[in-house]
Amino acid sequence: MPENVPGQGQSVPGAPAYAPQPGAVPQGHFDPVVPGQPQPQAAYQAPSAPTGQPVFAPTPAAPAVPVAQPVVQRQPLMPQSQPSASMPPVPGQVPGGYVPAGQPVAQPQQPALPPQAPQAPQAGSAPQAGLAKPSMVKHSAQPGPARVGMSNEVRGDDLDLGTALRALLKAGGSDLHLTVGAPPTIRVDGGLTPLEGYGKLGGDELQRVIYAILTQKQREDFETELELDLAYSLVGESRFRVNVYMQRESIGAAFRVIPYEILPLETLGIPQVVGTFAGLPRGLVLVTGPTGSGKSTTLASVIDMANRSRADHIMTVEDPIEFLHKHKKSLVNQREVGTDTWSFANALKHVLRQDPDIILVGEMRDLETISVALTAAETGHLVFGTLHTQDAAQTIDRVIDVFPAHQQDQIRVQLATALQGVVCQTLCKRADGPGRAVATEVMVATSAIRNLIREGKTHQIYSSMQAGQKQGMHTMDQHLANLVKAGKISYETGLEKCHHTEEFNRLSGRAGGTTQGATLAGGSM
Repeated sequence: MPENVPGQGQSVPGAPAYAPQPGAVPQGHFDPVVPGQPQPQAAYQAPSAPTGQPVFAPTPAAPAVPVAQPVVQRQPLMPQSQPSASMPPVPGQVPGGYVPAGQPVAQPQQPALPPQAPQAPQAGSAPQAGLAKPSMVKHSAQPGPARVGMSNEVRGDDLDLGTALRALLKAGGSDLHLTVGAPPTIRVDGGLTPLEGYGKLGGDELQRVIYAILTQKQREDFETELELDLAYSLVGESRFRVNVYMQRESIGAAFRVIPYEILPLETLGIPQVVGTFAGLPRGLVLVTGPTGSGKSTTLASVIDMANRSRADHIMTVEDPIEFLHKHKKSLVNQREVGTDTWSFANALKHVLRQDPDIILVGEMRDLETISVALTAAETGHLVFGTLHTQDAAQTIDRVIDVFPAHQQDQIRVQLATALQGVVCQTLCKRADGPGRAVATEVMVATSAIRNLIREGKTHQIYSSMQAGQKQGMHTMDQHLANLVKAGKISYETGLEKCHHTEEFNRLSGRAGGTTQGATLAGGSM
């Protein structure tokens, strides 16, 4: 160490001797802190003065504290408080078994853990045991998964989903239902029946089975929304449209069969006039009907017909993607809501910049989606969409009624210009064998139909369709009557599905008359 360096034990010539500040600890000295005793505060230390200048200490605001440290008196602990090898040291106790005089003996305490931020539950993992089940109330901020304190790993004795789906296909069914407290149940020819050889499903078991087919994102979406749509495949066998839902605080799921093969319209029993819509240069075509009526199957067949006959760009927006289309003569791009786009409306906002010729909208659910679809049809694109309506007149009213009253006159004009046709359909149990037959209503937008739409006279559309067989139109009652007369469905089934009982009875010859039902364009199906 160099000699004569100020601050290293050497005095500075001409400077007064250094006196320690009150309460300051001399350099190199350590005075242990005694628990429970007030500690003296260090006095303010002025910056060092240049060499040769006196160091001035500030005048203390309070009386100076004596330099000498207080003497700590210590006394031995009471005999019963003596530490032992098996007893942990008491917090606040001085090593050696002593505490400061006059201080109470501290009691043993558990060490305090540092506060931690609440951790969000990992998606797909069950909540910890002992927590309350998640609330199903809509205003719940963070709804959770269905079951509590369980693993999502499928066990050996759980339901084999692949085996159950293959049993569905073998039986020729359309849907598989999985719900707690019931065995796996399938829908065959419109009726439900439990799968043989399966017991009732438990809540924990069913959640493990369903969660095993979900991605991490799908689990997170389901735990947030308590609803989920997705597509699932048995490779080389079939695809399925899946809806996962909650019921009575337990998980449930429905699987709808989607064949890999897209059947032609004539095999499905759809009138030939529907196939002509695939060749239109522009306009709006709507396929409607209740849930499970085969709308997706019909649209897939129409799109496949366009794919095989036109060199165009086909864009589909679906939730989820059901039938898979290969690139044939056309280029086909299929977008799935939730995976490839956020919503139908969001996808349609940008679809016109993607150079489409044909656009398929899986569901026209809201004003924005319908508005963009109408605009696309007006600007030279062929647009196909679906609605859950029962007949052609109701379909037109539904589209118009979505808009505010002050816009409806304008929408009537737009729809009268853009609409090319409406196909309504339903499925009926066959009387001549297993399976179901499709019954349809077809409206073609002739000049007379367009005038009725423009003038708001949709109630007269039914009469125009009755008289429009030359243009390929027919009503649901006409088609049902033809199916009854052909022996494909029973009279009772037709009566259940018809829209006008008297008209159906007259056409089917059950009203005491001999009037024969009209023969549909393209055959009786």
